[in-house]
Amino acid sequence: MAITLPPLPYANDALEPAVSAVTLKTHHGKHHKAYIDKTNAAIVDTDQADASLEQIIAAAAAKGDKGLFNNAAQSWNHAFYWNSLTPGMSEPAGDLASAIAASFGSLSALKVELLAQGTAHFASGWVWLLARGHSLSVEQSHDAATFATGDAKPLLVIDLWEHAYYLDHKNLRPDYLKAVIEGHLNWAFAAENLGRGGTWAYPA
Repeated sequence: MAITLPPLPYANDALEPAVSAVTLKTHHGKHHKAYIDKTNAAIVDTDQADASLEQIIAAAAAKGDKGLFNNAAQSWNHAFYWNSLTPGMSEPAGDLASAIAASFGSLSALKVELLAQGTAHFASGWVWLLARGHSLSVEQSHDAATFATGDAKPLLVIDLWEHAYYLDHKNLRPDYLKAVIEGHLNWAFAAENLGRGGTWAYPA
């Protein structure tokens, strides 16, 4: 069973001007697709051929198969990222709003932390909003590192690789981060993830 490229949950131009249609077409249709194609090529005729993407990631990490891990983890991270964004953003509510207040003091403080860590991150990677038990945290991961598996539950992620923003914002990563954080974070998706019994699963 091959891993497939999930469609974007919105139109290519739905996030403009924060993320342009040109960027989304290239990022989703080329970068994300390339990670999936390389993952599928690596699992043909192996014991991972019919595994879920999460199982492939865990097995590659256990075996120290860096090539497969990088492509599989990037496939998962990108799908989670598309869902972490939304054309029209509403405010967090319910249990999510309570958790944000308890862990950060306010939504504004959480946004400041996302911006600060995303800006400070060196080179390629991701900045995540995570749930660890009853506490939320903002954490960074480098390159293809992922929270698809493990004890922490990812709620949202922002891509920090240059191909996520360079066509639109050049080297000004903070401008991209501000636009996404203030206008396009999918708090409904974050609330769904907080309430899940486990981690979000890559669509089969």
